[in-house]
Amino acid sequence: MCDETPRHPPSENTVNHPTETTEPSSTVLTDPKDQRNILIAMCTALIAVIASVSGLNVAQQDLAIDLGASQSAVLWIINAYTIALAALLLPIGAIGDRWGRKPVLLTGLAVFGLASLGAALAPTVGLMIAARVAAGVGAAMIMPVTLSVITSSFPPEDRARAIGIWAGFAGSGGILGLWVSAFMVDVVTWRWLFVLPIGLVIVSAIASVMFVPNSVEHATHRFDIGGSLLSALAIGGIVLGIHEGPERGWTDPITLAGTIVGVVALVAFVMWERRQANPLLDMSAFRDRGLSSGSATLLIVFAVMFGIFLVLFPYLQAVVGWSALRAAAGLLPMAAVMMPMSTLAPRVAARFGSRATMITGVAIFGIGMMTLALRASVEGGYMSVLPGLMILGFGMGLTMTPATEAITATLPQEKQGVASALNDTSREVGGALGVALLGSILSSGYRSAIEPALEGLPPELAEHASEGIGSAYAVAAEAGDAAPQIIDAAQHAFVEGWVSSMWIGVALAGVALAVLVFRGPGTGKAVAPAADREFEIASA
Repeated sequence: MCDETPRHPPSENTVNHPTETTEPSSTVLTDPKDQRNILIAMCTALIAVIASVSGLNVAQQDLAIDLGASQSAVLWIINAYTIALAALLLPIGAIGDRWGRKPVLLTGLAVFGLASLGAALAPTVGLMIAARVAAGVGAAMIMPVTLSVITSSFPPEDRARAIGIWAGFAGSGGILGLWVSAFMVDVVTWRWLFVLPIGLVIVSAIASVMFVPNSVEHATHRFDIGGSLLSALAIGGIVLGIHEGPERGWTDPITLAGTIVGVVALVAFVMWERRQANPLLDMSAFRDRGLSSGSATLLIVFAVMFGIFLVLFPYLQAVVGWSALRAAAGLLPMAAVMMPMSTLAPRVAARFGSRATMITGVAIFGIGMMTLALRASVEGGYMSVLPGLMILGFGMGLTMTPATEAITATLPQEKQGVASALNDTSREVGGALGVALLGSILSSGYRSAIEPALEGLPPELAEHASEGIGSAYAVAAEAGDAAPQIIDAAQHAFVEGWVSSMWIGVALAGVALAVLVFRGPGTGKAVAPAADREFEIASA
């Protein structure tokens, strides 16, 4: 059953835009079956995109051997996808608003699927990187549209729960991707990593053609080409600099070039947008507390979460001694808590208010970080970190949905692609920042802790072992009787470095908490989800 009424009721949280240039056209669906089908289509596409961000991390060694790739080339294979995705989110989100979200989604699914097939068959490093860039372009067409289709298709009483399901998959998709990828690497070969994304985009494409309505902004004003180009340069350059800094060094020419171009383009983007009558992103929208605090919260939370994944996976492998598959499975309890909490969060927000819900979620998230910092140990193994992971998942699930809804509710219906892209950009940039920041702190803490423990060893062995826990294991294999000493020192140094990075994560959670306390969204309660509607997709 369809309803042609506008999606957004008048609200003090919605930023006003010129109305004479747009006539938004959308279909609001109230039938639970239609809603369930849309969620299946959008969440399967979202998982494909998110899983591809983390999947290749478990296959770095296999990539290097099969393609004859250096460590730098392997990192480019992994990072090329993320850089292309992050750089194009805002402009492609706006294109979806203007020319139709469904056509952009279907085009993105086709590009992503073909690029993933190309990556699976790539015989050389160059072709592999090209395929990953193309996949990132396709992902940028998919990711913002998955959310904007939901926000433009669901009525207010159902929208919050739908966003909660979307947010749950957005937060846990990386964990699911790691587990499936580790399974493929252990059981078959790394080339089978792309079977899951390809299969998911096929399912999503079929479901989208059959069930997803098209929504489009009928605009007469000129498209903001200048803002689109500047936003791509700004986000792409900054993410490139952040990715390359920890590996190449912060003074490396590529790192410096990416960072400088990104920062200059960002300043130019802000100045350009403030001068446009119909900007890509209305900068005045950030005066709204919901938009600004929601974006900041997601950026910080995802920075910490990606930093945790960076550290936790090698901890479970090198310290606990698990295989890649078992290490990935060790993250699943976090996802098992996060996903249902994301769905429950709208009900909590409806009763206690979005601001109180977000503050509580971030506080619990910080407690989870503190629990990890206080309990993690070599001797305690997995059980020393499991409680912290469960608390983290609980806090993230409670935080992500109201933060996402705060962003999408601020911008009007005809700008939902931009709102969704801003939400996704906050997550992607936050993840890149977290990997760089917490990874650098881990490396520094590891070196400081291991050097005293290696005194008395030949300098060349000690120096190589201090480069990282993987290098320490390589040294130990050739160190004879000194091997147990090197491994024990490396394991304890790794945990010590991890604890240091977790305390930084606690501090970042404190920053997010302060933002929400002093600049959080209004204290009004969110729209209550319809009590009689059930469109969970557990059967998908």
